[in-house]
Formats: sequence, C-alpha cells, structure tokens
Amino acid sequence: MKTVQTSKAPAAIGPYSQGIVVNNMFFSSGQIPLTAEGKMTEGDVAAQTHQVFKNLMAVLEEAGASLDTVVKATVFIKNMDEFATINEVYGEYFGTHKPARSTVEVARLPKDALVEIEVIALVK
Repeated sequence: MKTVQTSKAPAAIGPYSQGIVVNNMFFSSGQIPLTAEGKMTEGDVAAQTHQVFKNLMAVLEEAGASLDTVVKATVFIKNMDEFATINEVYGEYFGTHKPARSTVEVARLPKDALVEIEVIALVK
C-alpha cells in the first residue's frame, strides 16, 4: 500500500491522505474546491467543479493514473438543482471515457463546498 501526496492539490484537512494505491488501484479521498494553497475557490458551482477536477488530476498524476483510467466516480453535491451545471463541467473532463458514477445530494460538505468528488482509478 502506498500513500499519495502532492503539493499540486490541497493538503488533507484531517487525519487522512489525498489517496492510496493498493496493487494497481488508486482510491482518492474526496476533493473539494480548495486550491493547492488551501484557499476556497470563489464563484459558483461550475467554478468550484473545475477546481475539484484540477485537484483530482493532480492526485491522479501523482498516483500514476489519469482521468482516462478512472473506473468509478462519486459526486457529492449540496443542491441537486445544480446537477445539470456540475454534469456539464464533468462532461468536459470525461469526454468519450465515461466511468461508472454515483451522484448524491448531501446536507453539507467540508468548508461549505458546493461539490466534492472522489474517484477510483487503475494505475498505469
């Protein structure tokens, strides 16, 4: 088992790691729209979703994976009325490759984020 840590994504804000690699599988922690410096992204749910993907791509790269090797994504959103906007941004990052996905509306996310995404990916 290998812990994944990169300065290109925000540090964990609790007792967990950015991700773990076990055999050839990468499991990310949920990424919220914090910058690598730990500041919350200003703006609407689209801007926050873009930052979440920037963070996911950084931890995937550090793990030896990429968006193209993601097999499962879980999306947590604060307001299901924003699903279409999040889905549009999500589609910009997952074009022809469409991993399995679950989307769940939640009452609250860390730092009052509007969106959080975690992924499972194959390591190259």
